[in-house]
Amino acid sequence: MSNLYDVTIIGAGPVGLFTTFYSGLRSLKTKVIDAEPAVGGKIRYFYPEKIIRDIGGIPEIEGQELVKNLHAQANTFQPTIVCDERIIALHKQTDGTFELVAENGNKHRSKTIIIAAGSGTYEVNRLEVSGSEAYTNNLFYDIKDLASFRNKTVIVSGGGNAAIDWAQSLEPIAKEVHLVYRGENFKGHEERVKEMHASSIFVHVNHEITALQGGTNNLQSCIIHCNKNGSTTKIATDAIVVNHGVKVDLGSMLDWGFDISDYGILVNQEMETSVPGIYACGDICTYPRKMRIIAAGLHEGPIALNSAKNYLDPEADHVAMISTHHESFN
Repeated sequence: MSNLYDVTIIGAGPVGLFTTFYSGLRSLKTKVIDAEPAVGGKIRYFYPEKIIRDIGGIPEIEGQELVKNLHAQANTFQPTIVCDERIIALHKQTDGTFELVAENGNKHRSKTIIIAAGSGTYEVNRLEVSGSEAYTNNLFYDIKDLASFRNKTVIVSGGGNAAIDWAQSLEPIAKEVHLVYRGENFKGHEERVKEMHASSIFVHVNHEITALQGGTNNLQSCIIHCNKNGSTTKIATDAIVVNHGVKVDLGSMLDWGFDISDYGILVNQEMETSVPGIYACGDICTYPRKMRIIAAGLHEGPIALNSAKNYLDPEADHVAMISTHHESFN
């Protein structure tokens, strides 16, 4: 059965791509399927120019460069990569294999499945300000070209790591950067917060944007409201970068028989889901003390793959030797 794969990985973001490479190391016939038109996941879509610093051995790297490197690495063992296909159904066959059905009607067959679909499908939370629809050219929910903000006054709205990173990335480029956060204690890493406060970024805690002013697609200023004392401040503004999180939707995966929690698909220490032969890794899975950073997903992917290898061949080594393994350790 030439169209039957050993492993099918759902999701071609960083974790899915690295798991693809590792699958090739373990000599498994591998297919990767992603709903987006190209590989890279949320990094390709939202953060191509964002600097990523949470991967060991890489002090910093642009998101698009990381995706490029991971894509090249994933192709090492010539896997089949299928983009622009959203999987909407899964069926267990009488021979124990799985059939995956895409929204376009295409069908894929596999002996095991690894779900590395990030947060599933996602929709950004919009800026909920009356009249904001008149300024679609001035509101940004992702940044694909930092240079386009050169010499502009930019407001970043949000209080997590992504909002802080965008503000810091924009600081040397923009004329002026304001960070507006409705809370008081930022959700970002402590050192990054300290760096931000020591920078030229204007930080407005306990504030939120309540009004936009200007002509159609010609934003001139915005009004921010203080949640503590009720005062308002007018800020001359050219652009607003909104980072209010995303709405996560696991879609049809909720009906595939997995144990689900509020944070994703439950897995054990082997990255096994409650369905034998199906594994999960990266942001879509959860377990006690889960960390949602890329480096953690790059660790979980090989665990899931090793579990799939043992499912297919119980006699196979549970953990394949690492790239720096020395013969004397055998």
